[in-house]
Amino acid sequence: MYQIIEPTLLLNTSICKANIKKMAERVKGWRGDFRPHFKTHQSAEIGGWFREVGVERITVSSFTMAKYFAQQGWQDITVALTCTKIHSELINELSANINLNILVEDDETIQELEKTLKNPVGVFIKADTGYNRTGINASDLSGIKKILCCLKDTTKLIFIGFLTHAGNTYYARNKEQLEDMVEPALEKILAIKTFLKDEFPLMQLSWGDTPSCSIYNNFYGMDEYRPGNFVFYDYTQVQIGSCKMSDVAVCLAAPVLAVHPQRKEIVMHAGAVHLSKDWVELPSGVTSYGKVVKLNGLEWDTEQVVGEVRSISQEHGIVSVGEEALEQIKPGDTLGIIPVHSCLTAHLMKQFLSNEGNFIEMMK
Repeated sequence: MYQIIEPTLLLNTSICKANIKKMAERVKGWRGDFRPHFKTHQSAEIGGWFREVGVERITVSSFTMAKYFAQQGWQDITVALTCTKIHSELINELSANINLNILVEDDETIQELEKTLKNPVGVFIKADTGYNRTGINASDLSGIKKILCCLKDTTKLIFIGFLTHAGNTYYARNKEQLEDMVEPALEKILAIKTFLKDEFPLMQLSWGDTPSCSIYNNFYGMDEYRPGNFVFYDYTQVQIGSCKMSDVAVCLAAPVLAVHPQRKEIVMHAGAVHLSKDWVELPSGVTSYGKVVKLNGLEWDTEQVVGEVRSISQEHGIVSVGEEALEQIKPGDTLGIIPVHSCLTAHLMKQFLSNEGNFIEMMK
């Protein structure tokens, strides 16, 4: 048995594969294409598990990630990052070998890219349907028309349709709240299609976020779906209602460094460099940086809760625990932490130790 002496990200392969299969079946039921986001796992081996359910097209969050997965044989990749003129060289390198789709949201960038691109690339216009991060406001029809007029004159940028990310669903804490966020966003993106249907009858709509794709059941009019976090899920998704705790496929195994009975706290070797500084507010009002559970070898038991990570520094996590845990836990023991944000935790840890005992590498 592998001895854990430093923070190690465990992966339950059975849970992970079940999550992939379940989401693939959900998307199939909506009669849309499944273009999962690979930014959560960033792993060639895990990417292969998606091929087993028929996935041929993927989404990534950077051109570096696109290059990594292109080298693994993926030939149809969308880079879900708003492009600017500084990305021209990277776009040219990738588009010479694969079917590449990019995102734009302003006419000046389109003009600059058209001057420098060497190969045709697919283009989605990024539409903001309520998240207020990137993308042209989905209600700004005149602004959208302006961008489309610019795309009409391009030969290297091939207009595909509109892409949106309803990231505000991460703030929902039940199905009703999520529906109140999803339905207006759907109406906005579908209104664009209605507005442009005569001029662009083949236009596609791309939708992506794990909470809505896990909970919402009334999708219509979308052509593809790009959830990503679902492959592992995490403590935040549990709070939203996207999954059960038993659906979370990763857990950070970390040594106990110290026990402080007078403070009813234990100190674990698990800090911001392992978990990130993302946190979730629990229904009780408690702020948690992760739920601590007991381990059984390379697996974890979500029914055996030790406590919550209440604060973190660079290398340390402070866990509030009860009297029983204080009596049982000793320095040198190893506990598990269900991460608040599995995407960031995986990115920080850079590899997984599967419950079968083998290491699974990620993009470096």
